[in-house]
Amino acid sequence: MKEFLVELTTTVPEGTDPAEVDRRRTAESVRAGELAAAGHLVRLWRPVGELRSIGLWRAADEGELYEKVLGTLPLWPWMTSAVTSVESHPNDPGRTAVTT
Repeated sequence: MKEFLVELTTTVPEGTDPAEVDRRRTAESVRAGELAAAGHLVRLWRPVGELRSIGLWRAADEGELYEKVLGTLPLWPWMTSAVTSVESHPNDPGRTAVTT
């Protein structure tokens, strides 16, 4: 599995029913848990005072990341993303073997 640093920003379309927003956010939480259990979502952070998230994700390749992982998030249609493929640095103190 390859690792990706993913920045996600969610923008709810103007005029969206608050009940729909709540429904999707609840479903998003459930789906994130499923993706974590499957080994795709490794870590997730929110910069202090901001409404975006930065996560460490794993997938076989970028195609799988978009199609079978990120694309399954209930809020995905409202998200913009920036994806960076990353690999462990030789001096990383937390370095673990990642299969490529």
